[in-house]
Amino acid sequence: MANAYEDATWTSADGLTLYYRDYAGPDGYDGPPVLCMHGLTRNSRDFADVAEHIAATRRVIVPEMRGRGQSDYAPDSSTYNPMQYVADVEVLLTEQGIDRFICVGTSMGGLMTMLMAAAKPGRIAAVVMNDIGPEINPAGVERIAGYVGQGRSYPTWIHAARSMKGVHESSFPDYSLEDWLEMAKRTLVISQNGRIGYDYDMAIAEPFKEPGNAAPPNLWPAYEALRDVPMVLVRGELSDLLTPETVAKMAERNPAMSLVTVPRVGHAPTLDEPEARTAIDGLIANV
Repeated sequence: MANAYEDATWTSADGLTLYYRDYAGPDGYDGPPVLCMHGLTRNSRDFADVAEHIAATRRVIVPEMRGRGQSDYAPDSSTYNPMQYVADVEVLLTEQGIDRFICVGTSMGGLMTMLMAAAKPGRIAAVVMNDIGPEINPAGVERIAGYVGQGRSYPTWIHAARSMKGVHESSFPDYSLEDWLEMAKRTLVISQNGRIGYDYDMAIAEPFKEPGNAAPPNLWPAYEALRDVPMVLVRGELSDLLTPETVAKMAERNPAMSLVTVPRVGHAPTLDEPEARTAIDGLIANV
């Protein structure tokens, strides 16, 4: 079966070859595309289902940030930071002639969305923020720091799935073994030695674990750049990264925001949940 997307690449300002999936959308579509940006340790496969769904009506672009998936690993680990990822994506947008778009940002991708809005206000037509906001709960950061960059590998997909369950079960208490297998196959890859390992450069952990580097400080001014932009905020009911208090502040500062809470899920929802999918469809249909 043919892919619903084309494999494509672009080159960063410092010479890295970076990968993205390009879902063309309907024949002749020339409206604002949807830009999907993944979380810290993830890649374009995270958006496989939702991107194909959205592509029935829109062009969808799903970049893999440096050090993830099929994108080059950076020789300088200090470039693994949200500001650099934004700079990389800006090169792609310029190359493609895209000056207005819809953002879907999961976790780190949501941080990038806010930074992009602050840099050039007015060009983001609508936003899906997936379990992230301008304030990040330190407990969630501590949990992520506990597993990122460990470099484990596994002999089989079942072993990988069971390991993921051990790390993330508190966020997905209702997942079956089949669900954990699906998550494993989106997050890990078969390496050259035949073992299954995480599909990212372990060096991304180095800047992440330095004080203040998990997210840019004081993102509220960046969030203000999205005021009155139609927004769906998706929050996992069990999230340890996005607190209800931060959600309330976000709603106050953007009257165009609507909240979708995904029950029995933590950080971060897959966006394939019925509640999330319905809200995303409604948001995009009005752009």
